Amino acid sequence: MLQQTQVKTVIPYFKKFVNEFPDLRSLSKSSENKILKLWEGLGYYRRARNLLSTSKILDKKYNFKLPKKLIEIKKLPGIGDYTANALLGLVHDKPTIAVDGNVKRIFSRLLNKKENKINFDQFIDINKKKFFYSKRNSDFVEALMEFGALICKPKDPQCKICNLNRNCKYFNSIKKIKNNKNITIENKNYDVFCYINKKKQIALTKKNNLGFLNQFSLPKIRETKKDIVSRDWKFLKKYKKSISNKKLNINLYYKFSNKKPSSFIWCSMEKNKKFIPTFTKKIFKQVSILF
Repeated sequence: MLQQTQVKTVIPYFKKFVNEFPDLRSLSKSSENKILKLWEGLGYYRRARNLLSTSKILDKKYNFKLPKKLIEIKKLPGIGDYTANALLGLVHDKPTIAVDGNVKRIFSRLLNKKENKINFDQFIDINKKKFFYSKRNSDFVEALMEFGALICKPKDPQCKICNLNRNCKYFNSIKKIKNNKNITIENKNYDVFCYINKKKQIALTKKNNLGFLNQFSLPKIRETKKDIVSRDWKFLKKYKKSISNKKLNINLYYKFSNKKPSSFIWCSMEKNKKFIPTFTKKIFKQVSILF
């Protein structure tokens, strides 16, 4: 849940999730729809699907035990180097480091080098005797993450109270290392067309080719084109919505109709118990003023 998401956002979701699924066995027996419903609002829904798939694999192949080899852990759905090393250290107390943005920042400041100039695997291997001299490997993995988040922060690092400042070349040279992660924000314009009826139902489909939120229940959506929208559609309003690195400028249209395209299904805007992404719920809210 913490991948690409802040701790304060995750906490209530995590509590609700582990209350529903206290162990891997109960999780593995759940349905995808139930998992997605509990995940609703967190975004990056592939994480939820991977979690469910992993629980089923751990059931069939490993008797609900996490493999002890890095190469085996990385075979599980959605798990790369960072997550695999984190699990290896936190679960099995193995001498390893989960290299994320926080850890890269700590090492880059200690060396006073830009992150893209450091071979982190090589640096860890050279210094493994210094890093892994105790038997508290799991504590070390977590401590590095927390240290980067609370002390060696991206902005306003707490250098004066840092226990590493004597050996930190960044602190001693008073040079700020620029962040090399440039995130490009995409601005996209979309027309959203809502078939609605007097029963407060809206027609949704999974057949939208948007490059985001695919395979989820959405109204008819297309990138804004220059051609004029048919008179059958009435303009409701414009609004903005952000998804990941995309800023969406949305033109919302509607029409009351008892008919809908064959690939659509009617969904209640009030009593729908199915998984509905936040993007669609926002549309529900906009359209509800018509009733």
